[in-house]
Amino acid sequence: LGLGSTLALLGIPYGSEASLAFTEEVTKVLALTGWEEALELAREKGPAPIMEEDFTVTEKMLRKRPEMVEDSFKAGDRVKGKVLWARYSRYMQQVAKERPELVNRLAETGARFTHHSSIAPTGTISLSIGNNASNGIEPSFSHHYFRNVIREGRKTKERVDVYSFEFLAYRALVNPEAGVEELPESFVAADTIPPKAHVDVQAAAQKWIDSSISKTINVPTDCPFEDFKDIYLYAYEKGLKGCTTFRFNPEAFQGVLVKEEDLQNTTYRFVLEDGSTVEARGDELIEYQGETHTAANLFDALKEGYFGRF
Repeated sequence: LGLGSTLALLGIPYGSEASLAFTEEVTKVLALTGWEEALELAREKGPAPIMEEDFTVTEKMLRKRPEMVEDSFKAGDRVKGKVLWARYSRYMQQVAKERPELVNRLAETGARFTHHSSIAPTGTISLSIGNNASNGIEPSFSHHYFRNVIREGRKTKERVDVYSFEFLAYRALVNPEAGVEELPESFVAADTIPPKAHVDVQAAAQKWIDSSISKTINVPTDCPFEDFKDIYLYAYEKGLKGCTTFRFNPEAFQGVLVKEEDLQNTTYRFVLEDGSTVEARGDELIEYQGETHTAANLFDALKEGYFGRF
């Protein structure tokens, strides 16, 4: 975790060419170091069982990997899993361009595991043990926002103020009185970054990540459909394994992370028992059944049916 926070503190705007180069280099070092450890663990404890399995070479394999023909393989030949993986997977061929001697040893010995790295969704981890550093390869959601948390005994979720790691670091090291509006240009937030820049960062990281990647592309609430569609087409062009978007839509669900301006710009309508209606801004406080709730959290709890169940 922490890529976005690191870029901010280094003065590198997330999504810039410099950030893409940095992201690719970080994930490359992560991958190469991981495969070195995979080799050492294989020597110590033995390789993953599939590495020692024998596989039959097929015509389809030879069509997809003509380099196997160049290496004198024929249909019907038997080959160890470690050789197929180390020498003929596109990912490991990429590793071989950087560390050919490492891949040669992996082909001989095998690796303790078959896949090295995933970029997991680490929001809760980053908040609980990372002092709210950015999660995974994401930028910070915002430098000051609210998190809706469940408190035992409360009837709705409670709104809690949250600050980004880099904002707290800036206050501690540079200006204790700084507000969000005074932060350097590199201190960007998820929804201020163009959607295509989100895709570019994922593409830069994906080159060296051999398993799954969690990445969310934040789009404006008023994003036109054609622009929204183009995000997925661009992701396809960049060869992404997957593409996830988030669009704030209070009519459906406000989410766990909420910015103050989103609440201020959203009006919720409550229908009372007598049929009359009451409207309130999302950030307004409402007294209801002995507790104080934000209008947004009260509306969600009543609509979703979990009011009073915590």
